Amino acid sequence: MSEPEREPTDQRWCEKVTLDFRNSGGTAVRSGTVTFDTHIIGALGVDWATIESKEKLPAPIGAGAHKEKTWTVCVDAWRVPLGMHIETRDVTVRWEQ
Repeated sequence: MSEPEREPTDQRWCEKVTLDFRNSGGTAVRSGTVTFDTHIIGALGVDWATIESKEKLPAPIGAGAHKEKTWTVCVDAWRVPLGMHIETRDVTVRWEQ
C-alpha cells in the first residue's frame, strides 16, 4: 500500500484520501478492510483527537495487480471547530484471500 495522498475538500471536517494497493503475492486478494486514523488538529498544531473510520478494500486485487482508490474521509462537523482541520495520517489494511 502506498502512503496516503491527502487532498482538502471545501469542508474542514472532510478530506479526500487516495491509496494505491499492490498485490505482490501469488494469490488474489478477495476482500479486506482499510482503517483510517484521522487526526483533529488545532490552530496551533495541537493534535486534539484521533477518529477511526473503516471502509472496504477495493477488491478483488489479482496477483501482481494494483488498484487505486480515493475515499472522502469525514469526521462529525462539530468535532472540527473554526480554525481547526483534519489530517488522515495513519492508514492500515487487513487483507483477506
